[in-house]
Amino acid sequence: MARYGFGLKQNPRFLWIVFCLTRTLLDFARSQEVYAPHSIRIEGHLTLGGLFPVHTRGTDGVPCGDIKKENGIHRLEAMLYALDQINLDDQLLPNITLGARVLDTCSRDTYALEQSLTFVQALIQKDTSDVRCTNGEPPLFVKPEKVVGVIGASASSVSIMVANILRLFQIPQISYASTAPELSDDRRYDFFSRVVPPDSFQAQAMVDIIRALDWTYVSTVASEGSYGEKGVEAFQQISKEAGGICIAQSLKIPHNPKLEDYDEAIQQLLETPHSRGVIIFASEEDVRGLLNATKRANQVGHFLWIGSDSWGAKSSPIHQLEDVAVGAVTILPKRSSIKGFDEYFTSLTLENNRRNVWFAEFWEENFDCRLLSSSKREDTSRKCTAQLVEHGTCNARIVGSIPGTTRQERIGIDSKYEQEGKVQFVIDAVYAMAHALHNMQRDLCPEHSGICPVMEAAEGKTLLKYIRNASFNGSAGTSVMFNKNGDAPGRYDLFQFQMTNSSVPEYRPIGQWVETLQLRLEELQWPEGEQAVPISMCSLPCKTGERKKRVKGMPCCWHCELCDGYQYQYDETSCRLCSYDMRPNPNRTECQPIPIVKLEWHSPWAVIPVFLAMLGIIATIFVMATFIHHNDTPIVRASGRELSYVLLTGIFLCYIITFLMIAKPDVGVCSFRRIFLGLGMCISYAALLTKTNRIYRIFEQGKQTVTAPRFISPTSQIAITSSLICLQLLGVLVWFAVDPPNTIIDYDEQKTMNPNLARGVLKCDITDLQMICSLGYSILLMVTCTIYAIKTRDVPEDFNEAKPIGFTMYTTCIVWLAFIPIFFGTAQSAEKLYIQTTTLTISMNLSASVALGMLYMPKVYVIIFHPELNVQKRKRSFKAMVTAATMSSRISVKPSERPNGEAKTELCENPPIAPTDPMSQATKKTYVSYNNLRI
Repeated sequence: MARYGFGLKQNPRFLWIVFCLTRTLLDFARSQEVYAPHSIRIEGHLTLGGLFPVHTRGTDGVPCGDIKKENGIHRLEAMLYALDQINLDDQLLPNITLGARVLDTCSRDTYALEQSLTFVQALIQKDTSDVRCTNGEPPLFVKPEKVVGVIGASASSVSIMVANILRLFQIPQISYASTAPELSDDRRYDFFSRVVPPDSFQAQAMVDIIRALDWTYVSTVASEGSYGEKGVEAFQQISKEAGGICIAQSLKIPHNPKLEDYDEAIQQLLETPHSRGVIIFASEEDVRGLLNATKRANQVGHFLWIGSDSWGAKSSPIHQLEDVAVGAVTILPKRSSIKGFDEYFTSLTLENNRRNVWFAEFWEENFDCRLLSSSKREDTSRKCTAQLVEHGTCNARIVGSIPGTTRQERIGIDSKYEQEGKVQFVIDAVYAMAHALHNMQRDLCPEHSGICPVMEAAEGKTLLKYIRNASFNGSAGTSVMFNKNGDAPGRYDLFQFQMTNSSVPEYRPIGQWVETLQLRLEELQWPEGEQAVPISMCSLPCKTGERKKRVKGMPCCWHCELCDGYQYQYDETSCRLCSYDMRPNPNRTECQPIPIVKLEWHSPWAVIPVFLAMLGIIATIFVMATFIHHNDTPIVRASGRELSYVLLTGIFLCYIITFLMIAKPDVGVCSFRRIFLGLGMCISYAALLTKTNRIYRIFEQGKQTVTAPRFISPTSQIAITSSLICLQLLGVLVWFAVDPPNTIIDYDEQKTMNPNLARGVLKCDITDLQMICSLGYSILLMVTCTIYAIKTRDVPEDFNEAKPIGFTMYTTCIVWLAFIPIFFGTAQSAEKLYIQTTTLTISMNLSASVALGMLYMPKVYVIIFHPELNVQKRKRSFKAMVTAATMSSRISVKPSERPNGEAKTELCENPPIAPTDPMSQATKKTYVSYNNLRI
């Protein structure tokens, strides 16, 4: 009260309001005494209050229900045991005896509030000035004992309700079981402390457990009230901060739940079947209700429970529901069984424990018997072996055993006994209050061995300061201390309900949480014999190479999408494109270099052109060797030896280019490709063009004059051919200067839809356009030569080479007309490298082979197989007639103008000239015969 600027004595108006409120509540509390008429009073120099859930919450308007053996009687007796130990200790509070006023909260916050008003009665000064007895004397009021501090309550909702009234009167409160995070608020609950850690630590432990189990999608269930709701709220907040955990559903069990409420909760949980993990912050009754509903829904083994300390390692919530609870992981503040309390409690009987007014009711419940005919237990007819006799209206006493019996029932012998889990904390709470009082007495009363006036007048705020500073070893040997908010440090034991070797399920320790998680995963067991940790997640993990596409509003839910094409998995939510020279590895976790390929010698695409080229080279060498060996024979001389050798050189180079096109590209190979790609064809068609042009000029000029055309000598022919070839070489030199040869790796040429088939093509830096331009000049020569071949098609059939050249050019044009659509039509093909290279080389091989076969093979055949024909022919005329010349009856050609010096002319007899022959009108019926005329 002082913190708000006024005290009880200094503000009469406020005092009157509080007094009226208190009196109203006390009157209401008295009206309830028919249901809970008792409280425990123990005399002492200093009185401690106690709040315990001795009974369950009543139904149908009744505040209290059945007795609670463990949570109620065990905890209550733990306080009485601690008081006995303290009062017997000469070192702790010497010459000071602690008393107690213990009340039953009946597990209901409103009823606990009414009961706790008993603790503040002594602090309310009653105005009795206007009250008189019938004799006129002022009344005598028995002043209630002053409560210096309160031990309790158990449930967080009860502690919150009681703390709100106790703080008004500055009465410190130490709870032994309330763990709601809300109670850590020192601004609202400044006089509240606890020896158990708050649920915020428990929530952190749960989050750590879930992360250790690799769960990402869980549901929560809370009992309505501060404990459940605040516990779940703390769990949600911590899980959100930790990240990676999503709440599928958050359900709440209402006060006074019905059977349908539990069934509805289970049905709601089943709506998210992937969320198997269920976090429970609920009372024992609600835990049991949920397990029962799970069994009714035939979902045993589906849910994986994570229970809070209200479940702990208790047997009552899972009694006869063990199959549903198998695999449940539960949390309990670190505790130990207090051996001294076991000895104390098992020695209690109805005769030696008369101070506990609820002990007789416990006795009946514990031994399933009846003490009196007026007992509330009507579900059994068995009488207890001790006889309870009423004495007055308040107490009961034992006068003896029932005749025929040998002894009374004994706890732990005639009934099952297991120390309740919070006994240690009840004892620690009492000792914390005792240590605070001890230190306070030592400081305020240094000269007194007991309570001094200064200590009696001290306010509760002074005692609170000593409570917060208290530090000692508790009943289990662990340190007891408080932080600035009155909370104890977080220390938890972790249990799992497992099937044992004897098929009897039990709680087994699996780890602990002391600021950090220590969980033994290898010791975990799961429902239905599952070996691995069950999955509780919204979506299964994506496979390697797949990215997560989040579901809006649900960060733990996603769809898996494959990183397709040339993408790889950059992180779990995104894919990225590999660089142009890379492709994803098989599991698409990173990029790897695209393999580099080239046309190999053993490839079928190369074998055929190489085979043809080798045959052509052998044939060309053979022809050339044959001509050289028979260089002076008439056939060789008539073929024009100089241009023949030039033509054969061009044919040879056309075959050689095949090997350059297949060889592994480097700067040298690329340079030779540029040079020889068009050079062989250029040489071949330049020589043929020179020949056909000479034939055309000779016969065309022969129509006009008998004078021989200019530049038909061998030297002139070589000069003309060389000039045409030099133009090709000049173009290549310009190409070298503008764009020096280099190798490149083309990744686009064979970049297929399937990255596994992608290849980088190692090739020369020559584009398709540059290649065609390089061949374009040769093609131009070829077309021009073809035109001349067409023009000279009517020369006499025995005239040297005119018609073979024509057939050669016609065939060559057909070959190249087929080459062009194939070459450009496969530009987008994945096999472009192989198809274009093979097409080009075969086309050049065919062109060379056609020229070689039509122009030279007949001559070689005659030279080798018919040498008798390879002689000088001296006859009066050839059937091949020169129709383009007009000459006199006798023309002598100067030796310098005779090709090879052998040309002669003779007049033919009986010329067979048709009347319409064009020569008959241009000549004087003269035939000219060029014996061995060289073209």
